[in-house]
Amino acid sequence: MLHEYRDIISKLKVENAHFAKIFERHNELDKIVTEVEEGRQHMSDLELEKLKKEKLRLKDEAYKMILDYKKEHNL
Repeated sequence: MLHEYRDIISKLKVENAHFAKIFERHNELDKIVTEVEEGRQHMSDLELEKLKKEKLRLKDEAYKMILDYKKEHNL
């Protein structure tokens, strides 16, 4: 997720517990979605859609936190 911000993500994961939590949850959801889409795990289309929406919401929240960090640190 957001590979171009790898350095900032590393710093935020250490400095901000909330960021670390949403980053970890996003990665968990990414793994589940991938497994379902590749047929290794099964769930209804509705359940999958809910997971994808949660994953996107978490990514948006993390991205905002990254942009705020960049602004605060003049990066």
